[in-house]
Amino acid sequence: MKLPWQKPKLRTGQGSTMLSRDEFERRWKQQFYDPAFEKAQSETDLLAGIAWEAYNDHRKSPRTRKAGPEFADPEHELAIEWLETRGQIRAAEKKQKKHDGDSQILLVCASPRTDETCPSEMSKTFRIGKMLCEFIEQAGGFAVDFLDLSRLTSEYGRKILPCKACVSTAMPLCHWPCSCYPNHSMGQVHDWMNEIYPRWVAAHGIMMVTPVHWYQAPSVLKLMMDRLVCADGGNPDPTTTHGKNPEEAKTLELKGWNYPKHLAGRIFSVIVHGDAAGTGDLESALTNWLCDMELVPAGIPALLDRYIGYYEPYATSHDALDKDEAFMEEARNAARTLMEAVREMRCGRRAIGEGIEEPRPK
Repeated sequence: MKLPWQKPKLRTGQGSTMLSRDEFERRWKQQFYDPAFEKAQSETDLLAGIAWEAYNDHRKSPRTRKAGPEFADPEHELAIEWLETRGQIRAAEKKQKKHDGDSQILLVCASPRTDETCPSEMSKTFRIGKMLCEFIEQAGGFAVDFLDLSRLTSEYGRKILPCKACVSTAMPLCHWPCSCYPNHSMGQVHDWMNEIYPRWVAAHGIMMVTPVHWYQAPSVLKLMMDRLVCADGGNPDPTTTHGKNPEEAKTLELKGWNYPKHLAGRIFSVIVHGDAAGTGDLESALTNWLCDMELVPAGIPALLDRYIGYYEPYATSHDALDKDEAFMEEARNAARTLMEAVREMRCGRRAIGEGIEEPRPK
């Protein structure tokens, strides 16, 4: 692709969100609202001053090292935390490509509900997911990695921070894995995606079990989906953009970008359940999303949308699930289809259309 006659203009001007020191310290100290912290007032004042210095100096990645010979610019400083995540991804990818050993299924339980928080009751999604875990493991030759997104609502410090949409500036600015977080100067830490990326990479098959929330994916699922954008064309070498340099990223994309599909070829199944509306739309949206990343649908029985306790009281929805053996068998059929497709894939059989060159990459 040829560069345009004029380099694209970088559009800025939204205004600063930089806080004054007083406002920063007020917000920072809110985490110590409990009166029990009053006995450590002098210590929190000292730490608040250190935190202000990190914020004011924009110390996003305070621990770095030179990239080394594997990267385009070996002298560029990369965050140690990013390099550690990259190392975990590369190890997971190496293991995933081996022809021996159990097939790995990543089963995503996408409900935020848990009996350890305000709902005081587990989700139907969790029950379905656990049933499928046992069913798949009993089949033999499969290991299940159960990713329970309800931990975002129930576990201290567990977060998936929002996507900043770097890709819309230029695809090479979106790094694989994501380098936007952690941002220590902003207190944006404990980002779970650093652990989740290798779990997706390690999988031969993905099974998503989710409820519908207002015709859409639950917020915990959408956070993960958005942060997986870097798996769909993301730049595996941040030294080519020297961190987050937008001008370099735009130039690199316009020279011609190959949009690497970092999760391509993995097999997937989607199970969506609801109580009144929206299951079909969400199943279609999730299927489209996964296909865009060039994951492969296992087959028609693996794509399921159903209602449990249709227009019945919420209070008895678990009872409705108890009675709906047909739905549970359909869920098991989805798992059977996924397992069969994974076996075929690991035997070397290619999906129809795989390897065809895309004439108009995204």
